[in-house]
Order: sequence, then C-alpha cells, then structure tokens
Amino acid sequence: MELFTPDFGLIFWMFVVFALLLFLLGKFAWPVIVKSLEERADFIDKGVEYAQNAKEQLDNAKSEAAKYIQEAQKQQAEILRDAAKMKTQLIEEAKDAASKEAKKVMDAAKLSIEQSRKEAELQFRNEVSNFALNIAEKVMRQNMKSESAQSELVNKLIDEVEANN
Repeated sequence: MELFTPDFGLIFWMFVVFALLLFLLGKFAWPVIVKSLEERADFIDKGVEYAQNAKEQLDNAKSEAAKYIQEAQKQQAEILRDAAKMKTQLIEEAKDAASKEAKKVMDAAKLSIEQSRKEAELQFRNEVSNFALNIAEKVMRQNMKSESAQSELVNKLIDEVEANN
C-alpha cells in the first residue's frame, strides 16, 4: 500500500506549488480571465441591445410602411372618387350639350318647316288668286259683252259704295 500513501514532503510541496499556482493565477490570470469574461458579457449585452434596437426599428419601419401604404390607398381611393365624379360631370355636360344642340337643331328644323309652310301657303294663295282672277275675268267677259250689262254693273257698284259711306 505504500504506493497509495504519499509522503509528507510530497504533500507539502504539492500544497506549496498549488498555493503558488493559485496565487499566480489569482494575481495574473484571474483578472485577465474575469476581464475578458466581462468584456464578452458586455459584448453579448451590446449585441442583445443592438438586436432589440434593430427589432424596434424594424417594427417601427413596418408600422411606418403600413401607414404609408394606408395613406397611399386613401389617396388612391380619393383620386378614383374624383375621377368618377369628373367622369360623371363630363358625361352630364356632354348630355346637356347634346340636348341643347339637338334642341337647336329641332328649333331650326321647326322654323324651317314653318317658313316652308308659310311660303307654300303664300304661293298656294297666289296661285288660287290668279286662278280666281282668270276665272272671274273670263266670267266677266262673258257677262259683260253687252253695254247694258256693263252700265248696270257700274251703277250697282256705285250704289254699294254710297251705301257703305
């Protein structure tokens, strides 16, 4: 069992080396390790903070993009409403203009028809009066062939004129 039982000197020197190693590690290595761990923790914290900021910025950008899209949709709807109003207005104006033009054409046609009718009526009257005069002339010539008939007619006409005055 001697192999498993260490000597006192060995234990002492092992303890001294361990204490020296612990002191050297505590004096030189431990602060460097702690410092690098703190730097790593700070770096990780900054990375997390940066990621949170980036996420917030992304969320803000998404909400702003949604606002812009909504505003653009509102503007599009307003433009479409204005275009529909303008289209309706143009159609109404065109209908009004067409009906005014049609009324003018109808009025002009009625006036033209009325003038043509009056001209035809006047022409008809003139022709009828010419026919009547021709017929009267022929009748008078036949009835007035004798001088006694002519004198009788003249006396009769003079009597009528005196009676009217």
